[in-house]
Amino acid sequence: MAEWWEIGGFFLIASIVAAYMLRALFRAGQVSAADGTERAMKVYRDQLAEVERDLARGTLGAEEAERIKLEISRRILDLDRDIGARRVGGPAPAAMRWVAIGTVVVAVLGGGAIYLNFGAPGYPDMPLVQRHADAAEARANRPRQAELEAQFAAAFPEPEGFQGREELEGMVAQLRAALQDRPLDVTGHVLLAQNEARLGNYRAAIEAQIRVIELRGETDADVADYAYLLDLMVIATGGFVSPEAEAIIEQILRRDSQNLIALYYSGRMYAQTGRPDMTFRIWRRLHDLSAGDDPWMPEIRAALPELAHISGEPRYTLPPRPAPAGAEMPAPSLEQIEAAEDMSAEEQAEMIEGMVGGLMARLANDGGSAAEWAQLIRALGVLGRDDQAFDILQEARTVFAARAEDLALINAAAAEAGLQGTAP
Repeated sequence: MAEWWEIGGFFLIASIVAAYMLRALFRAGQVSAADGTERAMKVYRDQLAEVERDLARGTLGAEEAERIKLEISRRILDLDRDIGARRVGGPAPAAMRWVAIGTVVVAVLGGGAIYLNFGAPGYPDMPLVQRHADAAEARANRPRQAELEAQFAAAFPEPEGFQGREELEGMVAQLRAALQDRPLDVTGHVLLAQNEARLGNYRAAIEAQIRVIELRGETDADVADYAYLLDLMVIATGGFVSPEAEAIIEQILRRDSQNLIALYYSGRMYAQTGRPDMTFRIWRRLHDLSAGDDPWMPEIRAALPELAHISGEPRYTLPPRPAPAGAEMPAPSLEQIEAAEDMSAEEQAEMIEGMVGGLMARLANDGGSAAEWAQLIRALGVLGRDDQAFDILQEARTVFAARAEDLALINAAAAEAGLQGTAP
């Protein structure tokens, strides 16, 4: 019911606006514009009266007042002699009036059609603060890990079949029995977690991986141990990031702010709880840190342009796909340089983008010399990707903070790239 009231209110307001506009158009066809001569006469009369007032107040001398009045009188006489005084404006041609009327009608009807098809009758306005508050509430109240696992298991009750499954099941059963007698066997629990996951026994795999972390100690366990646990937890829920998985994400990022698995699932969590703007920021960074063959690259490359649009970043351009992991980016050969001279501007830009993407991926994964970091900063500056260049600059300053010569090279590259105001 409320929806129909709001639709009726929309058309009522639109009709009132249209009526006023049409009334103005019809009156414009009937009323002539004011006479230009009469308006000019009024101005001159007002000027004469002002001169008399200034003379009475003593702010204007008698001679000066007389001179001004003579000049105004001369202009009045000239205006009187101008028998061809023009009218300013005039009625619009009939055809133009009908075009304007048609435009008003189309605007009202078209606006109504767009509202009914793409609007949300019955829903109140939702400002940004409210949307963020609703997203925070959705994040706080989302289902827990156990509930999500139960839902996923109910949706897919049959385990995935594959060749050698029966043999693997027998081996895993033996491993479970052996670990009953060797509960402190870390390697055994590592193997158990991996093979339980292969069988689709995700809850058992999660418990085995938790045992691995307990045996190694929370502080001594590798970030990779936590990342594997996170992966298992999200797979077990069918891709949803639970509050428990979020806690693991936070623990990983506190120890390694560039952990790719944690960044990927962090972006997915925000997308699931109504914060696509946060997903865009996180996945944009993840894209820059990832190799071209990382498993999440197809998903995030497909999502980033739309996420940018939703997040108010219409100028965002998806960068070229980085090189695969381990791919080297040697300096361009003499033949490549000569070939580039014959390329079009677009072809040259594409070649440079590819080289920059490869260098960025290699530095993110394997590190590199200060000269290579400086080369990347300059290249990003040439390409006009100042935001990325600044992020790389900040990271390079952290990497080479203790080496004065290398830091000087990095800062010199920043200056060449035109990164103003970025001195440490």
